[in-house]
Amino acid sequence: MATVELSQDNFNEVVSGDGLVLVDFWAEWCGPCKMFGPVFEKSSEQHTDITFGKVDTEAQVELAQAFQIRSIPTLMAVRDGVVLYSQPGALPAAALEDLIGQLRAVDMEEVRAQIAAHEAEHGTEPHTH
Repeated sequence: MATVELSQDNFNEVVSGDGLVLVDFWAEWCGPCKMFGPVFEKSSEQHTDITFGKVDTEAQVELAQAFQIRSIPTLMAVRDGVVLYSQPGALPAAALEDLIGQLRAVDMEEVRAQIAAHEAEHGTEPHTH
C-alpha cells in the first residue's frame, strides 16, 4: 500500500480507525525528510496491513500545530486511535522495522486500562461504549 497524503479533511478519519497508522510529518525543504521519505515509502510497501500517512507541514500548518510538531521529520504512531509514539528524527530502515515490531507487540487492552486509570485518577470519567 502506498502512502496516504493526510490533510485537515481526512486526518481524523484515517487515524481514529482500528489498526496501526504511521504518520510522517515532513516538508519539501527538509533534507532529513527527503532521506527518510524513501525509507517510509519502502516500509509502506512491505507492511500492507499498516496505514502510512504523510503530512506536509507547509500545506497543513494547523495539523502540525495541533500535534506540536517542532522539528521534522517527526514520526507518529497511532494504534486503535491511541498515540503510542511521537518522536522527531529520520529513522534508518532497520530502526523503523524495529519500531514497527514494538508497536505490533503493544498490548492495547493494557494501554486502554492505563488510560482509564489515568482518567479516573484525574477526575474525568473514562469513556464507555
